[in-house]
Amino acid sequence: MQAHAQEPERIVKAMSDYLASAKAVTLTYDSDIEVITPELQKIQFASSGQIILSRPNKLRATRVGGYADVELTFDGSKLTVFGKNIDALAQVDAPGSIDQLVHRLRDELSIAVPGATFLLSRSYDELMMDVLDVKYIGRGVVDGVECEHLAFRNQDTDWQLWVEVGSKPIPRKYVITSKAVAAAPQYTLRIKEFRTDVDLAADVFAIKAPASTKKVAITDLSAIDEVPHGIIPGGKK
Repeated sequence: MQAHAQEPERIVKAMSDYLASAKAVTLTYDSDIEVITPELQKIQFASSGQIILSRPNKLRATRVGGYADVELTFDGSKLTVFGKNIDALAQVDAPGSIDQLVHRLRDELSIAVPGATFLLSRSYDELMMDVLDVKYIGRGVVDGVECEHLAFRNQDTDWQLWVEVGSKPIPRKYVITSKAVAAAPQYTLRIKEFRTDVDLAADVFAIKAPASTKKVAITDLSAIDEVPHGIIPGGKK
């Protein structure tokens, strides 16, 4: 039965509870991020990756794009970030939970993990913070999967969410539109394979970097973002 217009919050809460209940998760994703050039041309950069988590305090995330190849691991005590494309590795003490790590990555280290909000134990609270308007749009299909299509607004962004219909309310697509930026660029995340029936090897949360890899401070780890720094397609800087 199709959801009613007043139920988007219920759908998001069910999704949040389902994700939080999974003790171990593996997923693959595609992401697209748009930038606006000084000539007001919209350029999109694409990446793909994988996320593996074991609650409450272990995480592995990879992202491969045209300009960066990055691997991040967290074992409950240390955070390690390996920029394969620059053969550089940074490590920092980070005792705590996945929730604490996600907030630290965002607020202190400016390191983005695609879909990090969905990894939180209470993703509903984070997603609905400062929301000014909610709408149930209808049904949609993402990668062949039927989903509930929801739309939300806050002061600076509009965002949309497609949640799989049925007993596994997985977020299949997530789009953020930046209203405060000219031409309203978007960030799109598509979650593809999603599994909770996984047995994780003991060493899956350890990075195996070559001995020759240079060690740097995490604040000096550059050229690992989804968008290349300082270069605008067409040869201009």
